[in-house]
Amino acid sequence: MSCSLIGIILVQAYYINNSIQNSENQFNFNVKKALSYVSNTIENEEKEDYLRKFNDLLSQGAINVNDTTAIINIYLKEDNPENNQTVIYRNGIFEENYKVSSSLFDIGYDSVNVKRILQKRETETIENNSVDGSKNLSAMLSKLSKINESTHIALETVYKDKAYLKPLHKRVDADKINRLLVLKLLEDDINIGYEFAIYSNGLATKVKTENFHLDQNKASTFSVPFFYNENDDSNYRLLVNFPERKKFILSSVLTMLILSIVFTLIIIIAYSSALYQLIKQRQISEIKTDFINNMTHEFKTPIATINLALDSIRNPKVIDDKEKVLRYLGMIKEENKRMHAQVENVLRISKLEKNELNISKERVELNDLVEDAITHVELIVEDRGGHIETHLNAEKSSVLANETHFTNVLVNVLDNAIKYSPEQPKIIVTTELAGNNILVHIKDHGSGMSKVAQKRVFEKFYREHTGNIHNVKGHGLGLAYVKRIVEDHHGHISVESEKEKGSTFTIKLPLIS
Repeated sequence: MSCSLIGIILVQAYYINNSIQNSENQFNFNVKKALSYVSNTIENEEKEDYLRKFNDLLSQGAINVNDTTAIINIYLKEDNPENNQTVIYRNGIFEENYKVSSSLFDIGYDSVNVKRILQKRETETIENNSVDGSKNLSAMLSKLSKINESTHIALETVYKDKAYLKPLHKRVDADKINRLLVLKLLEDDINIGYEFAIYSNGLATKVKTENFHLDQNKASTFSVPFFYNENDDSNYRLLVNFPERKKFILSSVLTMLILSIVFTLIIIIAYSSALYQLIKQRQISEIKTDFINNMTHEFKTPIATINLALDSIRNPKVIDDKEKVLRYLGMIKEENKRMHAQVENVLRISKLEKNELNISKERVELNDLVEDAITHVELIVEDRGGHIETHLNAEKSSVLANETHFTNVLVNVLDNAIKYSPEQPKIIVTTELAGNNILVHIKDHGSGMSKVAQKRVFEKFYREHTGNIHNVKGHGLGLAYVKRIVEDHHGHISVESEKEKGSTFTIKLPLIS
């Protein structure tokens, strides 16, 4: 069961981790796709706008292309009133024809025609005051009726050359990037906040959002090239950060994650409960076995004594001896009382659990109850060569208690101290005041108990497990009864003990004025 449970948890963790990884990969793919779309869209729109303006100039006859010795030859004239300059741009693909002596090639002809095709691009800036007003740029160009394929390619080169000279913030603005990016991200259900900026050669440009910060964690920063040049290279990069990226990715698997955790917890709790019940049942079984063994020994001795006494009385030599008969009858009575007391303890605990035991309380002096309880066990202690030392230091000892039951409580604790003193019993009983409470300490110098036993000594039927050794008679009910009676008197009982050094039981009760 444990291996299966661990396996289930590991499998769940594996699949959840895979789901998160897949969601992260899908998110990264969608973001990169959106960035590429934004970059391409903005660049294409700029290029189409430039070509449209060029076509307008062409239709107006403002631009001509010479296609004689040049395959394509384009001239553009731009006036800049801000600095009083005219910029003339030229881009052309030329064909040059050569005749070369055949002796160079040794092929049997007088001469060989050689063609060379080359491209030329140049930009000339002229101050307006130095340009002849009669100079007409159109006169330098011949008429071009339409833009063919080769012309379109040349125009793209023209566009890239001219656009490269313009500042970035005049080519694109943050609002346009944001609008395109939002629309594209929403197509893939990505609706979280982001910050973006365009960097040029690693430096930030003016085109960015206010809160953009370059994240050192590359995993959370996405970038694509922006505005390619004629060499399909770019100095610009569009960078985007998603501050809530991790939260968004987790939210995509949140339902599955929560359900998985809930069901796994249910399995763990159910398994733990079953395991706890198994352990508890095993402990109860051990306690029950120990209890039966002890009860068997408890009853075996008095029954054997009673049988021996009865057999002795039936002996013709004894039955006429009145003194011996009375002695054996006294033994039978004592052993009968002993068994009766054990049965009473069991019944008393049962009544306490059912709340059927009627305990009436009255004002009593606890010091007097302590002295009375000591008289019940004094002869037993003296018979074993021990003694009980008292220090009734509490000046006030009035408590609300049931005299009979509380006397039994004290007798049970004292009897416990006597039973667990292998040598001569040495018991010290002390009373003292602690605020509005009175404390009774009963200390012995006996065998003591383990830490585990201290925690469970007040449980019903519990006795420290000793296997088949029954050197201390008892049934594990006395201290359980003591605890219930003390608590019924709104008091508290505790124990401190150390193996081979003895135990100290402390009873605390509230005083009455």
